[in-house]
Amino acid sequence: MYNIEAVIKHRKPMRLVDELISFDEDSASVLVNINEACEFYQADQLGVPSYVGIEYMAQCIAAQAGANELASGGDIKLGFLLGTRKYKPNVTFFSNGKTLKVSATRLMEDAAGLSVFDCLIVATDQEDIILAQAKINVFQPENSAAYLQE
Repeated sequence: MYNIEAVIKHRKPMRLVDELISFDEDSASVLVNINEACEFYQADQLGVPSYVGIEYMAQCIAAQAGANELASGGDIKLGFLLGTRKYKPNVTFFSNGKTLKVSATRLMEDAAGLSVFDCLIVATDQEDIILAQAKINVFQPENSAAYLQE
């Protein structure tokens, strides 16, 4: 398994996920340890607001893409979070002391690099309870440097 910093371009403080635990051609799972050192942690609420889960999902997707690139001998590429449909958090905050399992499964991908992933967040100690779910739209151009210059 790859180190998380090997598969995504994000670095602290904006690398919000902690560990890649699985990946294949169409899916991945990462872990996030919720604690006082987390970016966006709110001490008065003893946790991280659940809206940050959208970024946890996006970084899980980035880890999936990066791990597959490395596994095939390529280099990780820059991707873009385009948006989400129906982000449904079932909690207001992700609680201090919890370890979250964030999973992303590709539902579709077109030739231009647009993909849609079905994403879930659960706590590792209660995986039968969905804390948040969404469909996440991402775009990964073949040549991100050229795309950014356009």
